[in-house]
Amino acid sequence: MLGLGLGLTLALLLLALLLSVLRLRTNPARATALPVYGQVADFLLTNQHGQAVSLSNLLGRVWIADIVFTRCAGPCPRMTQKMAGIQAALDPAERTRLVTLTTDPDFDTPEVLRAYAQRFNADPARWMFLTGTKAQIARLAVDSLKLTTVEKRPEERESPEDLFIHSTIFVVVDRQGRLRGIFETEGEGIDSQTVTRQVLATARRLERER
Repeated sequence: MLGLGLGLTLALLLLALLLSVLRLRTNPARATALPVYGQVADFLLTNQHGQAVSLSNLLGRVWIADIVFTRCAGPCPRMTQKMAGIQAALDPAERTRLVTLTTDPDFDTPEVLRAYAQRFNADPARWMFLTGTKAQIARLAVDSLKLTTVEKRPEERESPEDLFIHSTIFVVVDRQGRLRGIFETEGEGIDSQTVTRQVLATARRLERER
């Protein structure tokens, strides 16, 4: 009887395992679903054309975001060039939007951001550069998008442009306004082309997500 009971238990465990495998095969998304890091809170900022932009303007679209400042002599130009590469790789029919925030809103007015955008051939229909008050920027960048921005004290600055320490990551937000992807763009062992492919693959996957 003991042998029969053990055999029955093993058979049931095997059946459960087979059923789990079949469920994953019929619905592979369950096995590899992208994480949800959090919901983006509503915001109200101003783009490079002086127009108000809120979360409602982006709901229903996947968007890729980063944070830079136009006076930056460090990673910012490289990051913006990488974002320009993502813009170039997107098909005109794709609905994904690009969002660049500034850590330096006192200097980066809409006019300054518009000139910076033009340097990188930013398509205004696809790519928005956003400014506002420092508190407004922090609520979106730090609280919702998990980006980092810290203003350096004057004695810490190595040059007049050495104003901030900030994240060098790209984040991807889904059509419901949820943070779903975080990608480092700078540092040892980081390959720009690989990052671009990963960010695009994530954005395209979220566009197909239902």
